[in-house]
Amino acid sequence: IRAGMQDFVMRNWSMVRTGSTSSQKSLFFNMRRVRARLEAEAASEGVELDGHQLRELIATEIGVSLKDVEMMEGRLAGTDFSLNAVQSDGEDGREWIELLEDENEQASDRFERERDGTRLREWLGSALGALSEREQKIIAARKLASTPRTLESLGEELGLSKERVRQIEAAALLKMRRKLEPREGELRAMMG
Repeated sequence: IRAGMQDFVMRNWSMVRTGSTSSQKSLFFNMRRVRARLEAEAASEGVELDGHQLRELIATEIGVSLKDVEMMEGRLAGTDFSLNAVQSDGEDGREWIELLEDENEQASDRFERERDGTRLREWLGSALGALSEREQKIIAARKLASTPRTLESLGEELGLSKERVRQIEAAALLKMRRKLEPREGELRAMMG
């Protein structure tokens, strides 16, 4: 019966769940009593304990970690507030919930990312379209593939030396760069 009553008190003491482990339950029900006794003993001996020393003694006395004592102390010290409570009096008083930051991507950021991605794909497609079929194949295999192919393997496939494949690749990249130069400012803005 006592355990059932303690569970009920723990569940209903606060809107925020206080704890369910045995050390947290022990702290919840014993910390104030142990703190009062330790403070009284220290006062009778003429010793003044600071907060940290007192928390260490409580942890030792109850047999829990210092971290658990600090967490429970914070929970017991605070009270529950509604997120819909107004911060201050007056017409412009905001509710606490208005201060919570939405960690999800904002619609404007998502729109910009999608729009920029579409524009980049269009520009890249246009730049690739200015290349010959052989140049496109080399650029796709060397720069756009998830695992880039070697100059040697492309040379064997195309019947070229690896040096010639490197030269074609360099020339193709230069053509693409020239095609994209008018968009350089926009590209920097997107990337920066």
